[in-house]
Parts: sequence; structure tokens; C-alpha cells
Amino acid sequence: MKKIVFFFPYIACIFFACHKRDNGGSQGDPFIPNSQHISVTTQHNDNNRSGWNSSEKLLTTTNVNNQDFAKLFSLTVDDQVFAQPLIVGGLKMDTANHNVAYIATVNNTVYAFDADNGHLFWHKNFTPNAMRPPRNTDMGSCGGTYEDFSGNIGIVGTPVIDSVRRVIYFVARGTNGNDYAQFLHAVDIMTGNEMAGSPVQITASYSGNGDGSNSGVILFNSKTQNQRQALTLVNGRVYITWSSHCDISPYHGWVMGYNATTLQQEIVYNDTPEGGLGGMWESGMGPAADNAGNLYIAIGNGSVGINNDPTNVTNISSGIVKLTPAGTTLTVSSYFIPYNYSYLNSGDLDVGSIGSLLIPNSSYFLSGCKDGSLYLLNKDNMGGYNSSSNNIQQSFSLNNGNANEHCQLAYYKSATAEYVYVWSENDQFKAFPFNRSTNQFDAGSVVSSSVQGPSGQTGAMLSVSSNGNVAGTGIVWATFPVNCDAEHNVCPGVIYAFDASDITHTLWSSSIDKDVWNFAKFASPTIANGHVYVPTFSGFVNVYGVK
Repeated sequence: MKKIVFFFPYIACIFFACHKRDNGGSQGDPFIPNSQHISVTTQHNDNNRSGWNSSEKLLTTTNVNNQDFAKLFSLTVDDQVFAQPLIVGGLKMDTANHNVAYIATVNNTVYAFDADNGHLFWHKNFTPNAMRPPRNTDMGSCGGTYEDFSGNIGIVGTPVIDSVRRVIYFVARGTNGNDYAQFLHAVDIMTGNEMAGSPVQITASYSGNGDGSNSGVILFNSKTQNQRQALTLVNGRVYITWSSHCDISPYHGWVMGYNATTLQQEIVYNDTPEGGLGGMWESGMGPAADNAGNLYIAIGNGSVGINNDPTNVTNISSGIVKLTPAGTTLTVSSYFIPYNYSYLNSGDLDVGSIGSLLIPNSSYFLSGCKDGSLYLLNKDNMGGYNSSSNNIQQSFSLNNGNANEHCQLAYYKSATAEYVYVWSENDQFKAFPFNRSTNQFDAGSVVSSSVQGPSGQTGAMLSVSSNGNVAGTGIVWATFPVNCDAEHNVCPGVIYAFDASDITHTLWSSSIDKDVWNFAKFASPTIANGHVYVPTFSGFVNVYGVK
């Protein structure tokens, strides 16, 4: 590329990477190399699902304000974005190192943009040959309408990136109107080209006499099984999970593990082989995982136990499980079933609606359900089942019958305090202090914001940024629908920034600039290298930063 020199009173910019953006967005300033090259390669930043980027040195509680902070540009894409944007820092895409943003859409398209100026490096569509993405109108249920989606249902679960091998993994879907297929792709993040052996069509069978079985075998159904949760990469294996479309039966909760190098299917697990349902949603959050390769998943409504025995974990749903790899499947090495699971099942009060969180550097796992409850469990001894009480580390509630917890947990630790944040629909934004001396939450010391939040049946999507535990750098970012029920509607959205050490202190909101876009349900904002990336249902991803 020809070098062009721009002269300013005191600055000369060599234009080897300062090109105009060709993605349809507004023209940005000449490119100045970013001093940070931090990556966010999985949903909510890490396999704990903390949502915390603790290496953000550019954004502070001082410069994120209504005067200095605003939308810088947008990344134009071809459809709605349900997946969280991912960032790989410091990739040498041409003659310089770039921070690169990867965006996936429900049209099965993946984009690689320069994350600092919006230049499009590549984009490709991964719809299977002779097919199109499935649509909500293909899912004939719910009285003839399926409104959880408003159009295409292509790439939905957030991809995961192996930044060492430079590969992005995702599930794309297709149909010809009669047949349905799902494919696992492994794509070179530098070029968008398929890696060797990619894609592989997702098929599976499992022994059982449950819903949809035939002669003692259950086959994976590419139409009814909704790949909703984010993908997880741990110990050289890519894990994929499934729920349903509007409870169209038959369906089950499936987990499959693929070798990240060969894409050979190594693990198949079904959580209700002698029953039905048991979907894995978690408001789009991925399964949590520890360094040993154990998975931690909250499972929604479905069959519990065998012959009225909830302790028989052949069928396990309406609860939380620790799954340990064992041969070609996963075993339930610990679990928790709430004592009132029958009530939760009958009221459609799914466990895991709030997602899940392995509290960093601890033995504790947090999740909850649609009745407003929160469950703190010892991850290695979750408490099992007791018919009269929950024998767990701690149980507490949002104390709001309308707070159904269609939202995501997030975590932050300062030099003096430790918080988990929750912002359910129809409730206040809350910070729960975690006490390391008791290994419980100080439920009596909850901090609440007075900002009017989400209503209807979709809560806020939360992420956190800070420069370690340096005072004045912790920020909680929250996106949510504005005065609209996003469960079955496309709604206007807003993003807020709060002081992570005191969420009663609002730093900034996109509403100040009358910034108009549609909220992306269950898609978290991504914070990296001085920028905030907000997915939308408006055909673009907004990028915010210091002016």
C-alpha cells in the first residue's frame, strides 16, 4: 500500500494503516497505534464467566463522562448480532500490529474489523451450501408464532477464539425449508479461511428411551435444538451446548466436545435420556469451566431423576451440575437440585436464567432462577437434593416476584471490596459484596442504583473493566432495553457506565447523545483497549471511547 503522510501542526501520521473505513460507517480520525493490545477471546472474558477485563488502562471513572466519552464509529454488518464481539490484540494483519474485532451475525456471516478504526479486513458467509439460515417462521410453535427471534437464526451462541493457534470456532445453521443442519466451523482469524477438516456437521446419538427416542436411541435434532449458549474452549476441546426453540418437543440438553485441532467429536452427553427437556440457556452465557476441564452448567426445566427419585442423576434438570469428562461422555460429579424443583418446573421458573459464575480464586459457584433466587454453591460439593431445604453454601433472593433474572452476572474486585453485580428486569441494579472471611455474600449490605432499568422479561447485560485494583478505574457497563419488553420484541437500547466501587455513581449514558439503536438480547458489551463494543439488532456494532 502506498504511504501517505498527513501533516498536522505537531503530528505526522504515516498512513500504512490509516485508511478510510470501507464498512459503511462514518469516517474516523487518522489511525494512531493503540498502546494496548488486550484480547477478549471468549464470552464474558474468561471461563469463570466473570465479565471482567482487569487490564483496561485507558478508561477510568474520570474520563468516562458526558463531556469526554461518546460513540466514535460503528461497524456495519448484515444482520442482527446475538453473539458478544470478541477481540484479539496485536495481530499483524498487514505491516503493523492491530487489535481486531470479530463479529458474528444471525445471517451466518463473520467479520474481522480493525477494532480501533473500523477498517474491514475480511468477512465471509458460512451458510451451508444450497441452504439459507433458519428463520423464526420455520419454528411452528407458540400458537403459530415464535417471537424469541425476529428473523434469521444463524450464528447465535458466542464463538470462542484460540489466540495461539489463531482459530475462531462457531456453529452456523442452515435449512432448505425441509432439512436442517448445524455445522461446527474452525476458521483462520487472519484470513477467514476454513482450517483443515472444517466444517463438520453436528450429529450425535445417545442411549435412552426419553422423548423422541427410537429403539432405545435418541438422535440429535438440528431443527429443535437451539445452540444458544456461548462456546467454551478448555484443555484443547471445544464444548457446545443446546437448549430449544420455544420448548418445541422433542428436545434435550445436549453437550458435545470436539477436539480443537482435528474437530473430531470426542464427547456426547444428554442430560435427560430417560425423559425430556433440560435445556441449557443461561441468558447466552457460556458454561463455566475450571483448569481441570470440569464444566459447570445450570439447567432449565425438565425431567428430574428416575421413578420420582431426584437423586438419580440419569435425568438431571432444574438444577446445577458439575460435569467431569469420562471417556466419551461427561459424568455428574456433583449437583444441586432445589428442594422446590417441582414448583419451579410447573411455573416455568427455569434454574440458570441468570447465567453462572465461578467466583475467581475461590471454591464457589453462583447462579439463580426465575423466581428471583440466587444460589451460592461449593463447586466441588454442590449439596445434592434434600426434600425440605437447600443444603448449600448460601441462598438469598432479590425479593422481587417480577425479577425473573433474564440477565447476566458480572464480577469485580477492588483493593478494598469484592462484588457480584445483578440487574434483573423489573428490579434495581444491585452490587452484592462477597465476604472472603465467611465465603458468603453480605446480603444485608447490598448497594442499589436509582437508575430506572429494564422492564418486561429481559434484564441487563453486564461487563466490567478496570486497571487491576487501581482506584478510580473500575467501571460496570450495562446494556438494556428501554421501556420495552425485549423477550418478544425488538426494542431500543441504551448503555450505562457506573463506578464499580459505588454503583450509585452513574458516570455516563448513551442516552445523553440521543444515540438510537436496537438492543441485542443476551449479547454482552465488550471492553478492550480503551473501547466499548456494543452489539445491536440494528445491523451494526457501536464502538464507544474517549473523544
